[in-house]
Amino acid sequence: MAFETEADFGLAERDEWSYAPAVGVGPLRFGMTVDAVVEAAEILGRTEVSDCARDCAIFSPTWKIEVHRRGVASQPAVTAYVSQGVGLFCVAADAVQGPQVAFDGLPLVGRDLSELEGDAIAYAEAMGVHLRYTPEGYAGPDDPGVLMRGQLVGRVLRSRPLFMVTRDGANTEWDSVPSDEYHVKGKPMAPEVV
Repeated sequence: MAFETEADFGLAERDEWSYAPAVGVGPLRFGMTVDAVVEAAEILGRTEVSDCARDCAIFSPTWKIEVHRRGVASQPAVTAYVSQGVGLFCVAADAVQGPQVAFDGLPLVGRDLSELEGDAIAYAEAMGVHLRYTPEGYAGPDDPGVLMRGQLVGRVLRSRPLFMVTRDGANTEWDSVPSDEYHVKGKPMAPEVV
């Protein structure tokens, strides 16, 4: 099965990070404190820590850690979310600047979402496994710790996966999605349907 390469769709050269369900992604491990995330993220670049809006009273206070690539003045390559109750519970890889993360050889970051869906279907058929659709209709691996999101890059909707565990007060990973992940740079992650 052949997958597109980064050069095929003109995105930035990426680091490659591994993903282990319920353990972590790249150097980041679920459950880490804010300080531990900042220290581990130094391999990628500089960090900015801020408070997240507390949209739901059942969640403990949460911090957002934006990791910017060294020498690149643009959006964060990775955004990590740390809850006071459970520590690191979500890592979002930016579609343009984020590291490439694969699920069993299937590249997940920065992919045209329609092409990723085709590759995810082919992967599922070849491996005899299921694939998963988010409530928004994005296809991805059948792993509760990987939620596919869309990020508009130019005129193309690209993949921005969230690698997660359930946070305090939530029933599922989908319930745990930080409110900031519904909007990036003030814009909805996916085009609004009218």
